[in-house]
Amino acid sequence: MTGAFSLAGKTALVTGANAGLGRGMAVALAAAGADIVAVGRRAPDETEAAVAALGRRFVFVAADLAAPRAAAGIVADALRAFESVDVLVNNAGIIRRQDAVAFDEPDWDEVLDVNLKSVFFLSQAVARRLIEQRRPGKIINVASMLSFQGGVRVASYTASKSGVAGLTKLLANEWAPHRINVNAIAPGYFVTDNTTALRADAKRNAEILSRIPAGRWGEPADLAGAAVFLASPASDYVHGVILPVDGGWLAR
Repeated sequence: MTGAFSLAGKTALVTGANAGLGRGMAVALAAAGADIVAVGRRAPDETEAAVAALGRRFVFVAADLAAPRAAAGIVADALRAFESVDVLVNNAGIIRRQDAVAFDEPDWDEVLDVNLKSVFFLSQAVARRLIEQRRPGKIINVASMLSFQGGVRVASYTASKSGVAGLTKLLANEWAPHRINVNAIAPGYFVTDNTTALRADAKRNAEILSRIPAGRWGEPADLAGAAVFLASPASDYVHGVILPVDGGWLAR
């Protein structure tokens, strides 16, 4: 790929790239020319094969994003393999479902640690290095429809994704002078492990589909264009945006 959407010569670090949305975005960035650092607890063999088939380099960094001080070690490992991390995609996320009156503290803490705390500290670690190197960079956070809406039975997830939206705007404000763009993609209802229970519930599945103007659940490949745009020079003057990719859900 050439021109404003080319990622040739860039390295992208993608969390949760072993499946679903993370795999879809990692492969899309590789197709645009980026080498990939995949971060997670499980080796992303299928993602690695897809990236290699595109002729791009691939490195896996095993890490628990909820672990204290994980971010610094992740970035250090990435920089042992590549000169820089030019693009960061904070995709990894988990969800816990329970009525708010019964929601327990361990589930709250685990979701906030992975979905919000790790996003901040990994962004910080990447930004520190970019500022030190005087290099431009792109940070793409993965928000949610629940960055805009409340939802039900997902208290910690809603809190974390609302936090991701606010954090995206704050970091965009602080780091734009350093030529670091911080934006977010807010996927709608996609076919992922996190939505298995919803899709298996015939009544809830029908209710969701009836509201999506596109008439279908999203597939990971549907995020490719948004991810490449926000990672590439085409978005150099885009800061602090929460971009819905939702089949029209929010417009209904």
